[in-house]
Amino acid sequence: MQKLVIGTRGSKLALRQTELVAEALRKAHPNLVIEHKVITTKGDVNQAPIPLDTIGKAWFTEEIEAALLRGEIDLAVHSLKDLPPELPGGLVAMPVCTRADPADVFISKTGVHLKDMPHGAVIGTDSIRRKAQLLALRPDFIVKSIRGNVDTRLRKLREEDYDAIVIAAAGIERLGMASVATERFDPREFIPAPGQAVMAAEARLDRPEILDIIRAIEDGPTARAANIEQAFSRTIGGGCKLPIAAYVEIEGDSVSIYAMVGTMDGLRAVRKTKRGPLGKSMDLAKELADEFLRDPITRETAERATSDLDV
Repeated sequence: MQKLVIGTRGSKLALRQTELVAEALRKAHPNLVIEHKVITTKGDVNQAPIPLDTIGKAWFTEEIEAALLRGEIDLAVHSLKDLPPELPGGLVAMPVCTRADPADVFISKTGVHLKDMPHGAVIGTDSIRRKAQLLALRPDFIVKSIRGNVDTRLRKLREEDYDAIVIAAAGIERLGMASVATERFDPREFIPAPGQAVMAAEARLDRPEILDIIRAIEDGPTARAANIEQAFSRTIGGGCKLPIAAYVEIEGDSVSIYAMVGTMDGLRAVRKTKRGPLGKSMDLAKELADEFLRDPITRETAERATSDLDV
């Protein structure tokens, strides 16, 4: 028997995703004994109404990664979209299991779709990426920050002055709550975060035995799409705060990359698409990122995000 300790945040969704990964690992390695270790992060403690895109993803990963580096846990389970584009030295994140629905969903208090919402409706999201795309569709919306896990956001929608919220489809699906969605956005049009709906196992590079265990639950198509999206994200730069979107669709030997970069205030969005042979997908991702960086709006946004402190 080999024991494996998995670190995770304590939210319902984090625990559910950890159990999905644990189930896959047990199936691939029947003699594996798995323990869960819940780790509280800065982002779990600080619930101030600050848009998460402005504070950096490390708020939800730093303590977990420190536990990894100290050897207190063997691997960590994250939503890939929640990991910073550059990990601390000595760590690697591997996409695992099959990707869930990558789309964002619109959940309105009265069951009204986005196009039929009243003028000036208040929409809750903590993502500048989502804000930029919402305002591109409906400039009259008032986009207001909303913090908390899935249950908390749904409660705030019911009890507070929000008319609707936008969250990831994968989260409500994994919690068995998909029926609350009013409308599913097409990910080619309302583009998700790079790696959205992909679970990632993070481990130390100097633990090859752990990396071998994780490789057994990799899903080829999921990993390929996620790696292309991450290549685009890394080339764009901007640290962990830049409001970017990237979604990869693979059909046979062809790949389509849909991408968006928003300004830091969420008031403008630049969108581009690139298609080509799958064998050149990583080059295409980098070429697309370079095209964005030649756009004055995107370049200025990336430079501003990079210069921000406390990433």
